[in-house]
Order: sequence, then structure tokens, then C-alpha cells
Amino acid sequence: MEDILSRKVMADKDIFLRAFKYIKPHYKKFIISFLLLIINVALEIVIPILVTTATGEMKNEIINFNIILTCVLTYISLGIINVVFVYIQSVLLRKTGQEIILTLREDVFNHIENLSISQFNNVPVGKLVSRVINDTITLSDLFSTVLVNLIKNILLVVGTFSVMIFVSWKLSLLVLVFSILIFIFSMIFRKVSKIVFAKEREELSLMNGFIAENVNGMKVTQVFNQEKRKIDEFAHRNKEVRKAANNVSLTFACYRPLISLLHYLAIAACFAVGIPMAFNGEISGETFYLFYIYLFHFFGPIQQISEQLNNLQRGLTSSERIFNILDIKSPIIEDKNAIEIDSFKGNIVFDHVWFAYTDENWILKDVSFEINAGETIAFVGKTGAGKTTILSLIVRNYDIQKGKIYIDGIDITKIKLSSLRRCIGQMLQDVFLFSGTIKSNIRLRNEEISDEEIIKSCKYVNADRFIDKLSNKYDEEIKENGSNLSNGERQLLSFARVIVRNPSILILDEATANIDTETEVLIQESLEKMKNIGTMLIVAHRLSTIRNADRIIVIEDGKIIESGSHDELMKLGGHYANLCLLSEN
Repeated sequence: MEDILSRKVMADKDIFLRAFKYIKPHYKKFIISFLLLIINVALEIVIPILVTTATGEMKNEIINFNIILTCVLTYISLGIINVVFVYIQSVLLRKTGQEIILTLREDVFNHIENLSISQFNNVPVGKLVSRVINDTITLSDLFSTVLVNLIKNILLVVGTFSVMIFVSWKLSLLVLVFSILIFIFSMIFRKVSKIVFAKEREELSLMNGFIAENVNGMKVTQVFNQEKRKIDEFAHRNKEVRKAANNVSLTFACYRPLISLLHYLAIAACFAVGIPMAFNGEISGETFYLFYIYLFHFFGPIQQISEQLNNLQRGLTSSERIFNILDIKSPIIEDKNAIEIDSFKGNIVFDHVWFAYTDENWILKDVSFEINAGETIAFVGKTGAGKTTILSLIVRNYDIQKGKIYIDGIDITKIKLSSLRRCIGQMLQDVFLFSGTIKSNIRLRNEEISDEEIIKSCKYVNADRFIDKLSNKYDEEIKENGSNLSNGERQLLSFARVIVRNPSILILDEATANIDTETEVLIQESLEKMKNIGTMLIVAHRLSTIRNADRIIVIEDGKIIESGSHDELMKLGGHYANLCLLSEN
């Protein structure tokens, strides 16, 4: 399957337009910051005039100390005002930048939460983590620091050059030639840097994905003695990250010295032309000195712009990666007129259903069956026959290509996803528990569920048998993914998690696969109780789990080949009967 996070190149203009959506609610703060920025730039341009005025007065035969004192006091006053304004602007932008990133992170995480299961199956978790955390941090710097400093330096360059023209238009034209060269090299740098920065972010993302996968799978690595191979793989990934980072450094290392060289050449050219002009009386010594000061004020911001272009490109690359995520469309599309459902009776119909995960590699082929409300139905077949797929289609983890699926006579595509999944309880083979307490894992942030309901559901599924033995009972802390509980205990908690929500339909997908015999007895007791809740659909390799089902549907190669009760299928002597004989032997 195609990687949904593969890079989709966006124009810088489009990136800024997308970013403006997040800036717009804070536009007043940005306007205030911009006004403070203009004052800051104006003060920095005015201050050199005070210095040259005081310096020029000291060369006179009769020194007017009032003028010098006025210049000094004005210089100090403007400096203090400048510092205060810079502080206000910095704090304002930092806070605003964090507010923007707060909103952006929430949008990205909410969007990820609504992607389909098929999309999650195709994306390394580390890549998503990298984009939600690392890329948004880079984007935060773009909003709060990089863009502001870039605008400030551009204003300084424009303002300073305007004053330089006023001081000496001839020398300013000479500086303009070098400025054009700098502009040309900057445009080339931007194009090259965009490529190398994108490569660097991609390699970092791959590294995060590799680390996340291998830390989670460390037990398997150690069991099969694959540490050396994984270390070699990590070394390769690490070298690729270093190579990408070195390319970024090399690109920047070439650009910065080149700008500095043009700076020194411009100064040399101004001296070569300006000194003869001073001797010829075309300009005064004070004027040439003022121009020289402004020349540094002109090229200083240009050199800083070169650094900010580096950070700007990082920010744009991160923005592009974030917006790529936000542009991912879930294949599970909710109908605009979808209806809200509070509960189901539990009648389920598959009407000539065809489904494939990719292209036309059909997993289900023209499957039709009906489940009556309150029935317990088991699906049996070889691995890959399509049993789990049927359960996934009922809750719309995937959408079918042909046919219809109905619950209580309603096409499931016409039911709101939240309603559909709220009314169907799913108990899976792989139970995921979050860090927190037993209560919080059963409640799952739904504060409407009371402690009494949690205790009742745990007793219902026999989970209270082990919970009551814990030192903190229902407030016992659960470690990451329930590592301090057994497989059976985790499975019982997943049962309680489902039961407490009063579902109309229950789905058990290999829910008894990884449990011990003692826990299986508890779960069998629970299953008998659960039959009274509503329609129950079971997939299990342990045939003991499904013997008492109202009906057993046997699937082979995506088609239904047998259907009936355990006794009926045993009398038939077909595929199911053979499976039972194999399990007994």
C-alpha cells in the first residue's frame, strides 16, 4: 500500500496561506508586534545619526557640549525604549506562537484520531509522533522567532538603504550591485535548501519510526538473538540522518561565507570609490563615516537573513509535513444525512458483500447471510479466510466495494460512525491498556460512568476475582500496556470495558486466544451471561468457545461453505466436522 505520509510538495505561498488560518485569530497581537517592530527598526536607523552628530561636534574648534549631551541623553533614552519594546514584542510573540501551536497540535491529533484503521496499518507510529511533536516545535519557532526577525531584518535593510541613498546615492548604487548578487545567490540557496531540509526531516522521521518499532518489539529481538542485526540497522539509519544533516550543514556553510565575501568586497569597493570622493570634496569625512556605519547596518541584517532563511526553510518544510497530514482523507466517509442511533435490536444482514484490502484481491466474495436479533453466531475458518474482516466491516473499520450491510434494516453507511461504534462492543485478541488505574482503563475518560457501574461490570465478567486481590483494588496502577497484568487479566478488563457501556451487539475476535485454562473458565461463564445482552458475534480458533453458539458459519477462501449449529454441522460431516476432529487429536 502507498505510504499516506509520502511527501506532497507544496508551494511556499500555499503553505503561508494555510498557516494564516492559525494566525488570523491572533491578528491583533501580530499587528501590535509589527508596530513595535517598526519603531524598533526606526530607532536602530536613527541611533547612528546621533553618534556621528556627537562625533562631528567634537572635531569643531569650539565644542558645543549641549549638543553632545543632548545626543548622549537621546541615545540612552532611545536605547532604553528600544529594549522595552523588544521585550514586550518578544513576550507577546512567544505566547502567541505557543497558542497557535496549541491549536495546530490539537488539529493534527484530532485528525489522526479520525483516520481509518487501514491507514494506521500503513504508517509507522514513529513518523506520526515525529510530526505531532518535532515538526510543530519547528513551526512554533517559525511563528514566534524566525518570521519576526526576518521581517525586522528586511525592514532594516530597506530602511538603511533608503538613508544610504540620502547620504550618498553614488556609493549606494555601488552597494546595490552587490545586493543584487546576494539576492540571486539567496534564491539559489532557497531552492537547494528546500530539498536538503526535506530530506533531513524525512530521515529523522524514519529514525523515530525505527526506534519506536524496535523498542516495542525488544522482547522479540532478544528472544531471537537479533540484537546485532538491529544495532547494524540502527547504525545505518543513524548514518543516513548524519548524511542528511551534513548536506544541510554543507549547503548553509557554502552560503554564509559567500554572503560574507560579498560584504567585504562591497566595503572594499566603497572605500576605493568613497575615499577619493572625500578628498575631492564631493562628500565630507563625517558623511563618509556615517555611510560606513550604515554599510555595516546594511550587511549585518543581510547576514542574519541568511541564517533566518535556513530556519525559515526548516519551518516551511515542517509546515508542509504537518499540512500533508491534515490533507489525508479517511476512506471512511460519513454520510451528510447520517442518523443518530441510541441502540440496536441486533438484526444484521450481509447482502452480496465483496471486499478487498487492495485492488481486486478479494477477501470476501459475494457473501450473504442474516443474523437475527439476540442470536450468538460464530465464524470459523482458516487464517485469512475472512472471519475477522467480516467483524471489521460491521463497525466500518473498512468500507466494502460491493453489496450492502444492514443493521436493523438500516444501511450502516447511513448511521453516524460514533453511534455505530458506541452501540457495538468489541473485544479483541490484542488488548491495549493505557497507563493509569484499572478504573481509568475501564472508564476511558467517560466521566459519566460511575465507580458503581465499573464494579458491577467487573463482577459481571468475573474480573473482580483478581482485582479484589490487588493491594489498591480498582485504583491499582497499570503500567504501560498492562505489563504488570497477565494476558487473561487484561482480557477480563477488556470485557468489563465493553460491558459497562451497555452495547446492543457484542463482537469477540479471538478474545480467548491467549489465556490460561483457569481464566478461560471465567470467560466462558462471562460469555454465557453476555448472551443475554444482545447479538453476539464470535471468531475463535478454540472450538470449545463456540460449541454453544446458535449458529456457526464456516468460511473458506472468502465464501460461506457451511452454516448451522454444532450438532447440525457435525452430522453434515463436512469442513467443520473435520476441524473438530483435528482439534480433538
